[in-house]
Amino acid sequence: MEKFEDKVLKHLNYIFEDEDDKINYIAEKINELKIKYQGLNKIEDVEWISEKDTFLITYGDSLTKKDEKPLNVLNQFLNEKLDGYVNNVHILPFFPWTSDDGFSVVDYRKIDPNLGNWDDVREISKKFNMMYDAVINHISAESDWFKGFLNDDVKYKDYFIVQDDVEELKLVTRPRTLPLLTEFETKSGKKKVWTTFSEDQIDLNFKNADLFVEIIDILLFYVEMGAKSIRLDAIGYMWKELGTNCIHQPKAHEIIKLWRDIFNEIAPNTILISETNVPHKDNISYFGNGYDEVKMVYQFPLPPLTVHTMQTGNATRILDWLDGLEMVSDKTTFFNFLSSHDGIGVVPATGLLTQNEIDKMIDKVIEHGGKISYKNNSDGSSSPYEMNINYLEALSSPDLDIKKRCDVLLSAVNILNSIIGVPAIYIHTILGSLNDYKGLERTGRNRSINREKLDYDVVSKELENEKSLRNMVFYGIRKQIEVRTSEELFHPTNNQKVVKIDNRIFSIIRSNENEEILVINNISNDTIELEYLKILELFKNKKNTLIEIINNKEIKDGKIVLNPYEYMWIK
Repeated sequence: MEKFEDKVLKHLNYIFEDEDDKINYIAEKINELKIKYQGLNKIEDVEWISEKDTFLITYGDSLTKKDEKPLNVLNQFLNEKLDGYVNNVHILPFFPWTSDDGFSVVDYRKIDPNLGNWDDVREISKKFNMMYDAVINHISAESDWFKGFLNDDVKYKDYFIVQDDVEELKLVTRPRTLPLLTEFETKSGKKKVWTTFSEDQIDLNFKNADLFVEIIDILLFYVEMGAKSIRLDAIGYMWKELGTNCIHQPKAHEIIKLWRDIFNEIAPNTILISETNVPHKDNISYFGNGYDEVKMVYQFPLPPLTVHTMQTGNATRILDWLDGLEMVSDKTTFFNFLSSHDGIGVVPATGLLTQNEIDKMIDKVIEHGGKISYKNNSDGSSSPYEMNINYLEALSSPDLDIKKRCDVLLSAVNILNSIIGVPAIYIHTILGSLNDYKGLERTGRNRSINREKLDYDVVSKELENEKSLRNMVFYGIRKQIEVRTSEELFHPTNNQKVVKIDNRIFSIIRSNENEEILVINNISNDTIELEYLKILELFKNKKNTLIEIINNKEIKDGKIVLNPYEYMWIK
């Protein structure tokens, strides 16, 4: 077996080529980190992931109460409403920040005092597995690191990328329409600095040895502070090479391979998750060979494909995509989500939906009160990047009654809970929130439409009202989670087979060596009748009686009737 030190050197030689002094320096520092964090090396004899796993995605202050720390309010919500249902919590960046709702981090090692402190985070981690954000492609312009750079501090001189305007920059893929370079006044004069996302989000220079080591230290620090999973934000942009598009570079992948080996050695139970809002082929490339890069990738095609499915009442596109979806290894799986703090990505739908289908989907989102954000392309053009809208609003017209809107959303969430991978639910989806137009108006940023801050006392009262949208959505989703987490056939890596019954029905079979479960989900507003015998024929192991496990009902003969947006899990 290859020694850890040899693996490290192999990765570093690839990344830094003939820079022997830099390679040896970083290798030595990594060995020091191994000693520093040796207490993390606790091998637990448990599955790394299972059907029991469900994630909640939330900001630290999505729920608030007067005179209480938001992190404590979040803990209260989790314990009162989701204990026993959700077991993983992804708190979006909870560090001090200056812009982009947390994604412009001032200090990677501190908690935003407006939210609470590390003790509050650790309190949540007593009951729930925690996912922390590693926003390490860039840092705030107000950070000590960048202030040091502006003051010509030798330590921070090369922490950032100083770049003149050159022709090759036109090749760079951009997620924004803002300038790629931003000019700053430093102690030694004006300098243009690389800023992929905004003038307040300064890209880090991974070619600098001290920065390279510092980031590894920070990642291990997160594990020490309770992280079970680490989300690698915008990781595809990490390595810049002039003359390329500066995304998904081979050396970016090599850095992740190095991190994987470091975590395997020092903190083997940690799950690295890549966040790359790009077409499917590029997205899954971060699995590597299934054992050498991240353990989970964000399933970015799922949100737009599900929107298209529910808007059109046609499951053809999403089933075609699922039919080609394969597990890379038993040590990897998909991080499935429908909605998040960001918008619904358009780019991941490229090649899966036709341009006409994408255009119609965008038009419908605008009709439902949403906004569209754009990106710059390497050829100088711009194109839609994401649809900014609450997910419930994206799926259905505001004119529908709340029961129907709830049914449509639950039908969509049923897709999320059925497919291979691990489901993650955004807090505003499980709480049945709507577009936050006041937030949009206040900030002027499209993404604010789905980042509303809620008063927990008000939310609690709404959840008690059986006629409210929040109540119907919340308890409907919670019921799905309850049943899913009790059924071993929904293990994230179990087999998945697409069966096409009717283009108005989302239909798959999940199975292991012994059993099968059929998912049938009417994603249309039609009532659909299915022949019992034809459904029975879909099972490899024929049975006399089928059980619908959501409602625990026997299905013996005759017809199976699916009402509009009704779904069944049949064994």
